[in-house]
Amino acid sequence: MNIWETITGSDLTRDWNGFGDRAKVLPPDYQAAWAEITQHLLLYGDFTGRNLTPIADGVLGLLEESAAEGLTAHQVLGDDIAGFAAAVAGGDGAKTFHDRWREQLNRNVAKKLKHLGG
Repeated sequence: MNIWETITGSDLTRDWNGFGDRAKVLPPDYQAAWAEITQHLLLYGDFTGRNLTPIADGVLGLLEESAAEGLTAHQVLGDDIAGFAAAVAGGDGAKTFHDRWREQLNRNVAKKLKHLGG
């Protein structure tokens, strides 16, 4: 990866387009599960989303292997796809970007209040 790719994010676009191409050849139930997983994973991304690329690659690999073994998406993922996404993104209690933004806002407000108070 060169500096230009880092700045523009073109490497991320290329990676995620590749994931999409890989997902298109999966059975329909896996394609639907992949779409739902990616929606839930996005909540756990950092500012650029680079932290999600290896996670998404691993999840897609799991789906590809499971489909090749003839399992259904439900057999592999169960009913709680949001829980699955949270688990692979960092386990139970993993912070979403909403959580991180809320914490930063609270810290900034506390600093301002402390500054105003004395």
